[in-house]
Amino acid sequence: MVLDRTRPNVYPGWMPPAPSPAHNGRMRCLRQGSGRHGPVIYWMHREHRAADNWGLLFAQDLALQRGAPLAVAHCLDPAYPGAALRHYAFLLAGLKETEAALRELGIPLLSCLGDPAREIVSLAHKLKASALVTDFDPLRHKQAWVRAVAEHAEAEVWEADSRNIVPCRLASQKKEWAARTLRPKIHRLLPEYLEEPPRPKPHPHPWPWEAKPVDWKRALAALAPDPSVPPVDWLAPGETAAAAALDGFVETRLARYAAQKNDPNAGAVSLLSPYLHFGQLASLRAALAVSRAQAPQEARDVFLEELIVRRELADNFCLHEPRYDAFQGFPDWAQRTLDKHRDDRREHLYGRDELEAGRTRDPLWNAAQRQLTVTGHLHGWLRMYWAKKLLEWTDSPEAAQETAIALNDRWLLDGRDPNGYAGIAWSLGGVHDRPWGERPVFGTVRFMSYKGACGKFDVPGFVRAWGGTG
Repeated sequence: MVLDRTRPNVYPGWMPPAPSPAHNGRMRCLRQGSGRHGPVIYWMHREHRAADNWGLLFAQDLALQRGAPLAVAHCLDPAYPGAALRHYAFLLAGLKETEAALRELGIPLLSCLGDPAREIVSLAHKLKASALVTDFDPLRHKQAWVRAVAEHAEAEVWEADSRNIVPCRLASQKKEWAARTLRPKIHRLLPEYLEEPPRPKPHPHPWPWEAKPVDWKRALAALAPDPSVPPVDWLAPGETAAAAALDGFVETRLARYAAQKNDPNAGAVSLLSPYLHFGQLASLRAALAVSRAQAPQEARDVFLEELIVRRELADNFCLHEPRYDAFQGFPDWAQRTLDKHRDDRREHLYGRDELEAGRTRDPLWNAAQRQLTVTGHLHGWLRMYWAKKLLEWTDSPEAAQETAIALNDRWLLDGRDPNGYAGIAWSLGGVHDRPWGERPVFGTVRFMSYKGACGKFDVPGFVRAWGGTG
């Protein structure tokens, strides 16, 4: 339910909050107040950071208006789809740092374990919270969590979009067909939202209950994550590491980004996607740093297009297309052409185990799969090639999409993300793309080939580096 400011107050003394101009468009009221005067809780589930976090800032504004204590809540879900030890280890190590940063502000982090839709309602009831503020996320299971909490919590409930620089619901209220249709809408609003956020303040109203530091090792053990996808050691988690990674990219690689971003051997990419996915880095902070950098304008423009327009297009797709991970989410033209070519002969068919182990006849694909499994990272251009080959090597578009999502979400640090679902839908089903020349299996969906890759970069060099023998 969107707040209707023309309605009478829900209870005596309650007035709709007057967000600062910085909050305009980022906040959405899902449930009006219930008359409680208890603490304010910020339920963190997508933006795992203390800095540059509009949800935390808004929650503190509410608490200061009410003279109330403030806490951050986080609920660990053992059933979170696709998550394994690699993902939980990265998340919890970052949360440990965020907990310390919040504690310095006098804001405790309260951690619970279980179904968030149930546990957060229970926590709000136990604390007699007057308001809950939470993160926007377009994915189905997160939307279901937030709907359930808004329905059952005996508190005012707000949703904050801290992921998108231009708030997703404000940028467009419909599914956009391509970057070219969303880009002008974002560019029109961008000057208003590309601004330095305030810092959270030390909170003046002490938390009245005991709040011991979270035992993160015990929390990880309680999750019992799949250990067959081990943590990585090449990328440190957390807000401090994310800020250092951003600085390193701006200082050493941004200038080469436009010319070399599509070369997997060049080392020109940002490597920021895990931090963005886990919410340990705000896209706003990255955009501000790049826009202020002493780098060629073209390099800055190309990076900002990827960071803002393309990533926000993915959130738009997942918000407005409930079948974002299914064949039915492809545009009509792609469904028709793929249906037409369903029975085309595939030269090779591989099972899930062969694919996961990188045992195909394509050395480039095998090398990409090895990079994915070993590091939790896959170069952006290779992600498109990697996904498209699955259409050739499985017996249907549905099987290709299911396999791509399963491998993506299991192994990549930035899996289970709108960017991944939109990218796979682009690769296999023409989402945000257009028809190309017709060919077997693909129909008019864009095709990518090993020969074409060899014309773009040193494929043998990449294969040697990752051991992708055919």
